Amino acid sequence: MDMGIDLGTCNTLVCVRGQGIVLNEPSVVAVRRGSNKVLRNGNAVGIVAKEMLGKTPGSIEAVRPMKDGVIADFDITEAMLSYFIRKVHRRSLLVKPRIVIAVPSGITAVEKRAVLDSSERAGARRVYLVDEPMAAAIGAGLPITEPTASMIVDIGGGTTEVAIISLGDISVCESIRIAGDDMDEAIISYMKRTYNLMIGEQTAEMVKIQIGSAVPLEDESEMTMEVRGRDMISGLPRKTVVSAEEIREAMREPIGAIIDCVMRTLEQAQPELAADLVDNGIVLCGGGALLKGIDTVISNATGLNVTVAEDPLTVVARATAVYLENINLLKETMESDESQT
Repeated sequence: MDMGIDLGTCNTLVCVRGQGIVLNEPSVVAVRRGSNKVLRNGNAVGIVAKEMLGKTPGSIEAVRPMKDGVIADFDITEAMLSYFIRKVHRRSLLVKPRIVIAVPSGITAVEKRAVLDSSERAGARRVYLVDEPMAAAIGAGLPITEPTASMIVDIGGGTTEVAIISLGDISVCESIRIAGDDMDEAIISYMKRTYNLMIGEQTAEMVKIQIGSAVPLEDESEMTMEVRGRDMISGLPRKTVVSAEEIREAMREPIGAIIDCVMRTLEQAQPELAADLVDNGIVLCGGGALLKGIDTVISNATGLNVTVAEDPLTVVARATAVYLENINLLKETMESDESQT
């Protein structure tokens, strides 16, 4: 039962060979404060733990062990991975699967080592790492092995990966640690600044999903949302109404940084690859691709045709299944715990 894992800052998806995606849960773990002991006998992970975010009493902490696409808390990541492996294998502790994990392209050797170690300690027999942009391109069905340029922009929770791929390898790649989470942060600080209202991460994410957009929308004037939080002056609970236009203004900076990253990647492309992109365009994937109008903004900035991949959230996870099916052919191209020991 080999598994492919898209270990994301916001969500972790698990793919099993022959079964497709079998698990899609938030990368959140609830622990007893000060001890790193996972609650409910190690089962307070994923959806259960996400509901606790920002609502925990003093004795409990809801932790997101992944930050900016890399492991921020080693022990908790290990607990989360072993929970997901157990859940997929229906509690069997004797199974030691081979695992393919997608990691951001810009991470250091130390950060890679942390992923390998925590996966092994969580119960993997062998761990292979693949670059996220490469996986995203495969999952989106781009012709990556052909002598033509394919460009992918993967906007996740913690990182944005931009890559131009040709002949089965990455030609140019940029990775920045600005993505969906930074849009949420931008909304939180806008609410503080403008309305003196403190809101939580979950509320900010909900606002982004419901009325957030990167360009003005047709029916925008009617798009408003009631936001609840704590008044910073009186300290009391309060609600206020915000418009889609305000939220777009709030998110301008992180969206601008993502566009700059796309432009920098295009500037580094070889002339022949740049010429291909005039026809082939850019493909967006990742949770950030679901933000209304993000394709239009990138298209306006670059002058290229921009499309959103089918089911952008699961693109990378679907690609890990492709790697699993051809693991004996592709294992030379992947970094593994074998090559580092």
